[in-house]
Amino acid sequence: MVQEKYGLLNFLIADPNMLKVDPHPDYPSEDGRYLRGNDFSPVAVAIILNCDADKIPPELESLVRAGIETGAALSGTIQTENIGFEKVVCNIVANPNIRYLIVGGPESVGHSTGEALKALIQHGVDDKKRIIATAAPHPFLFNLSMEMIERFRKQLSVIDLQFEGDPDLIRKAVWSCYQENAVEFRGYSLYDPGAYPEPPLSGKLTWRITQPWAEVLDDKEREAKRRAQELMERLKARSKKHQSDKK
Repeated sequence: MVQEKYGLLNFLIADPNMLKVDPHPDYPSEDGRYLRGNDFSPVAVAIILNCDADKIPPELESLVRAGIETGAALSGTIQTENIGFEKVVCNIVANPNIRYLIVGGPESVGHSTGEALKALIQHGVDDKKRIIATAAPHPFLFNLSMEMIERFRKQLSVIDLQFEGDPDLIRKAVWSCYQENAVEFRGYSLYDPGAYPEPPLSGKLTWRITQPWAEVLDDKEREAKRRAQELMERLKARSKKHQSDKK
């Protein structure tokens, strides 16, 4: 009964003048553990993953399915507070129609993913691209431009359903985001405001740092790392020459 009430076929954009736009041609540019739904939907769903990707329990899969079946633009899982966030940011800024992010599921022990994601949207990052006000161990977004990070924060509002395990709650949240007139949901006033009033951004990662915890944080450290790498290359070359001379 609840699924019929909040099913995708029941979603209508009542205002024909509501602005919806085409996503960027790259959208969604970054791969990941998500499903693609309605490109003109105002909401995406991010379910925090606290286990190996090949061992996702049925209860988390049901939350992801609830999001996409009820009309979300994207619905999937997220685990890491760096590369995982970067992929989410890339995909969302490429689609200005997405104005809400529903965060659900448990917390990821060791990553503090849910806490870090909410901190990113609320507080942003510092000049070293570290997420402000989070206890996550490696909350660095080195692969993103500041423009993309700030656009993500301005474009979205978070609906916090973390630690809630009811798929019907996800369905009702998605349904609420579709409404022409504001409805109350868990203390949020939700409706579809239409597309964010700026063009979509190309959702491509600018770099490919895959170990952000090992990345240096300032020019002095960066120069020291460069010299150390040059020294290692010289030593390798010298070793190869020595081995060649012995033959």
